[in-house]
Amino acid sequence: MIFEGNPAKPQLSSSPAPQLNLLPGSPARRLGLVLLLALVASTACGRKKQPPPPAVPVTVAEAAVRPVPLSLDAVGTVEPIEAVSVKAQVGGVVDSVLFTEGDDVKAGQLLFQIDPRPFRAALDASKAQLARDQAQAANAQVQAKRYAELVKKDYVTQEQYDAARTQAEVLRSAVQADEAALEQARLNLSWASITSPIAGRTGSLLVKKGNVVKANDAALVVVNQMRPIRVSFAIPGGQLPRVQKYSGRGALEVLVRPSRSGDGGEVRGRLSFVDNAVDPGTGTVTLKAEFPNEDGSLWPGQFVDTQLVLAVEPDALTVPAGAVVTGQEGTFVFVVVEGGKVEKRHVKVNRTVDGDAVLEDGLRAGDTVVTDGQLRLVPGALVEIKAGPSDAGAVPGQPAGRAS
Repeated sequence: MIFEGNPAKPQLSSSPAPQLNLLPGSPARRLGLVLLLALVASTACGRKKQPPPPAVPVTVAEAAVRPVPLSLDAVGTVEPIEAVSVKAQVGGVVDSVLFTEGDDVKAGQLLFQIDPRPFRAALDASKAQLARDQAQAANAQVQAKRYAELVKKDYVTQEQYDAARTQAEVLRSAVQADEAALEQARLNLSWASITSPIAGRTGSLLVKKGNVVKANDAALVVVNQMRPIRVSFAIPGGQLPRVQKYSGRGALEVLVRPSRSGDGGEVRGRLSFVDNAVDPGTGTVTLKAEFPNEDGSLWPGQFVDTQLVLAVEPDALTVPAGAVVTGQEGTFVFVVVEGGKVEKRHVKVNRTVDGDAVLEDGLRAGDTVVTDGQLRLVPGALVEIKAGPSDAGAVPGQPAGRAS
């Protein structure tokens, strides 16, 4: 069929085209969901790219089995076994001082000389008095014997005989008194030479040459015995049964450290005295130990750290005390395991000796424990061993468990 005129143009609909609605709700809500999804996606990508945390540098040590003493610790005071305040036993002028302050002296060594001339004169007078009385006593004795014969023949009266005999007895007693006076004069002369009664070390010189001293007055010098020497210390009264138990097996060893810095080393001695009562004021009992002190490291009046060794535990498991951490759940250590990671193990500490903690359980010999750097650790953390006092053989920069 043929149409004439202008052909009719197709008419387009004016209604809007249908739209694909993927996100329900208002446009603002849809926009928020899109942004949230984008943030989650970016965070996930960021986590994938974040590097693992670095290894924590630590120092380590191995748990070891070694003999450890079972001991009681205390603070002791060094005291001389003998201390003598040297005094003059006679009065006079100090002629000479025959030692230097701080000298070591022997028993019987001359220290001071008091002017001996008055004592020599007194000795000579005593000798003369004795000689005179001895002569008179001898004559009186002869006279008494003569009168004893004459009285039998009635040549003298009984009264005369009794008088002669009494005179002889009086003069004999006078001789005895003179002998005692002579001995005292000898002693006074000997006491003018003042000697040291013990072997020891002299202190400060308290009286100088030229001073006048009196008998039994102030001390001239103090001499302290240095070898051997004692240390006095106190332990709680409740520990006395343990001391008695172990001392029954033999003399107990006592260790002292003259210097807290440890420069002086240990000095070994033996327990020599246990007091016979517990002090009710302090609840402690006093003990004393004797030391040869050949090197003179112990000094009277010095305070020392004292360790009374009761016994020796031969197979004690120990770690450095710095490895033990105290937390809310008790004491624990960080143990380095395979792969350079750490795990937390609870331990029970029996005691601490010389910087080492003695453990009852929780570890085995050979376990590697962290001794420094625990504050930055959590179970499973990767660690790196650094060289330190407790790990001198470790290689710096190597992860734990991988050091070559």
